[in-house]
Amino acid sequence: MGKRRGRERLESCCSCGRTIPRDKAISYTMRSRFSTDLPTGDNVTAFSENDVYYCISCAKHKGIFEKKREQAQRRRERAEGF
Repeated sequence: MGKRRGRERLESCCSCGRTIPRDKAISYTMRSRFSTDLPTGDNVTAFSENDVYYCISCAKHKGIFEKKREQAQRRRERAEGF
């Protein structure tokens, strides 16, 4: 893929399907665990991680993106440090 000067790659929201620029999308790493749960002891467990992207409104609704809370927490940490 060539250079796209000034234009960010588009991603689609995992929840609602809205297309948004990648720099505005909220990335979230989903972790999955798969296990055979065999009673014989030959238990096989596999872990996988994949990144999904949400638009800001869906991320706020799901509780993934809480900008104001994080900003308030940083302010409190700075105030305690002085």
